[in-house]
Amino acid sequence: MVESALEGVGWEVLEQILPRYDKPLPRYTSYPTAPVWSEDYDTRSFVRDLQDPDREPGAPRALYVHVPFCREICHFCACNRVITRDADLVERYLSTIEREIDAIHKALVGEQAVGQIHWGGGTPTHLSPEQIHRLFGMLTNAFPVAEEAEISIEVDPRVTTPEHVDTLRECGFNRLSLGVQDFDPRVQKAIHRIQSPEMTADLVNRARASGFSSIGLDLIYGLPYQTPESFARTLDDVIAISPDRIALYAYAHVPWVAKQQRGFERGDLPEPSTRVQIMLLGIRRLLDCGYEFIGLDHFAKPEDGLAKALRSGTLRRSFMGHTTQDGVELIGFGPSAISELGSAYAQSHRDLPSWSEAVAEGGVATMRGHRLSAEDAERRWVIFRVISCSELRADEYRAVFGKEFADVYAAEISSLAEQESDGLVEIGSDGSVKVLPL
Repeated sequence: MVESALEGVGWEVLEQILPRYDKPLPRYTSYPTAPVWSEDYDTRSFVRDLQDPDREPGAPRALYVHVPFCREICHFCACNRVITRDADLVERYLSTIEREIDAIHKALVGEQAVGQIHWGGGTPTHLSPEQIHRLFGMLTNAFPVAEEAEISIEVDPRVTTPEHVDTLRECGFNRLSLGVQDFDPRVQKAIHRIQSPEMTADLVNRARASGFSSIGLDLIYGLPYQTPESFARTLDDVIAISPDRIALYAYAHVPWVAKQQRGFERGDLPEPSTRVQIMLLGIRRLLDCGYEFIGLDHFAKPEDGLAKALRSGTLRRSFMGHTTQDGVELIGFGPSAISELGSAYAQSHRDLPSWSEAVAEGGVATMRGHRLSAEDAERRWVIFRVISCSELRADEYRAVFGKEFADVYAAEISSLAEQESDGLVEIGSDGSVKVLPL
């Protein structure tokens, strides 16, 4: 495991090495990444790709639903959300997304069973229990759902009631993801999200009693006023709750996107070296407690589906985060939602009025996208093998593409010299790349 592999290195070495790699780079939830997609790829392009008869028949399908509403603004958040308590606005959203679901269902070729459904936001439990039933019925009436499907939702403990939990289980949701970020009172006040460990534990216990098979908590390091000491207390509370999965994300400071983050620029954010200390503290504590390190920023108990997918080689990084199924076609609904087909990406209009207007006009709201070239598809395969499996084997590449990896990617391999010297990667004689525990 990671802990034992690092015993000869020493955690203090990590504090020296990692700051050199602390720089803004793509997350690679897609390749090519969304900022380079084109508005030339429009609604007609997306519908044409949905109807492409050459798409892989019988490929598993996943559905993502973006519910953009929140009652209050969290100052750290750069997600696409609408702050509202207008009940009529939510009803109009439901009517619009029903039209979108119907239009995409009619355009799709084939009736592959849905193996994954995920609702994100925003705050999906901003919807009332009755509205949740309605939206879930829209989806499942249009798309057949596999018997063993993973059906997950992101919830905010501050607005999620026992009735919400019961409704979600009645619908068939079996995985719950709770936003926590940090339990320290000073940090919570700065990010405008007051949420006690007791409130969070109560919701987790209710969900477990209702039969949810996997529960995850989301944490963020690099938030205003965070220190290693304060985050250690948050970790104590999280470990006591004992979720099945934990996401440990780095705070993304993007005030040009999220204007409310500008207040953090007065020196409230921890220094880069402190961020590294907090991250390493989180990694070490979670490993000590028996969690397995999954990919870039996830941890899971050994018996959780993510850990099993890592061991079986089916782990996949997508716009839904780490998922347990490889080769899945993702269809997105709602404002800003992204669809990932085998040969293309498509993103809907981000803001609610533009999305609503586009759906009213044509049923589909594509704002931009990208159709993959052969080189795009190959590089995507390479990147996702490294991200999902921590390894790229030259013989597997040869079997898929009929070429020698060391010849095609000679420049990329040579660019890893510093990482190899630092003990981050291991390069084989045939060009195979293995990401080491460090």
